[in-house]
Amino acid sequence: MTNDTRLKDKLASKEFFVVPGVHDMIAAVMAERAGFEIVYGSGYWTTASAYGLPDTGIVTYTQMLDRMATIKKTISSALIADADTGFGGLLNVHHTVKGYEAAGISAIQLEDQEFPKKCGHTPGKRVVAAEDMVEKIKVAAEARQEMLIIARTDAYQTYGLDETLRRLEAYDKAGADILFPEAITTEEEMRRVCETFDKPIMVNVANGGVTPPLTAREFAEIGFAFSIYPSLSSLVSAAAMEKAYALLRDEGIGEPSEPPLFDFKEFCSLIGFEEVWAFDKKWAR
Repeated sequence: MTNDTRLKDKLASKEFFVVPGVHDMIAAVMAERAGFEIVYGSGYWTTASAYGLPDTGIVTYTQMLDRMATIKKTISSALIADADTGFGGLLNVHHTVKGYEAAGISAIQLEDQEFPKKCGHTPGKRVVAAEDMVEKIKVAAEARQEMLIIARTDAYQTYGLDETLRRLEAYDKAGADILFPEAITTEEEMRRVCETFDKPIMVNVANGGVTPPLTAREFAEIGFAFSIYPSLSSLVSAAAMEKAYALLRDEGIGEPSEPPLFDFKEFCSLIGFEEVWAFDKKWAR
């Protein structure tokens, strides 16, 4: 159970903030080292990292909970966690909320796509009836104790802004704490969403996605409460690995100067080896 109030406190302050995505435990450790008190566990990128699969609803509740719980145990930062569609019907949503909160997660993200869902910035998404999502949010609100509920709608791609606003209003009334209009493509429409609701609105800055990659200052001026960057750690890592592996393949160099290597001794400390060494010093024979 979480009693971490940092996300609630940030929202209550009305000051815009940014939340980096973390796709695995190394990214989580590095985000915390950079000073981020709140991080985002993305379904897309944790699925890709852990299982080498696309974000198409293949990973189960049990697998995703294990991944998110491990992130939370690895760092002290507050965690916002993607839960796709709640992994099934209303009973699944109930258990998903209970499980995520027991793992210490500060906010759970639920979306209104049909199952199996797809990444919000890829084509072919289909949404359920708004009334079905309303029921999921009501179940989630009743199941949680302190954890915040993020209601995401993917209606914009198929039905446009008016339907997006209609759904967000319904999800707001159903008990969502944070509203999430996915994949809005224009600043004017983003501004209209933010002006329509008093509740916090978040924006997904997906590198290579369809939402304009504005600066944090610009998103704040539009009226968003915070922005998430789910793909940043993965794509930066992939680019660095591609470069390093090419150098190893072509020139046999395993200690490149570019991209630079993180210091091994410092990483040992970050990942917890100092505690192991202290334990060994006390107990090893």
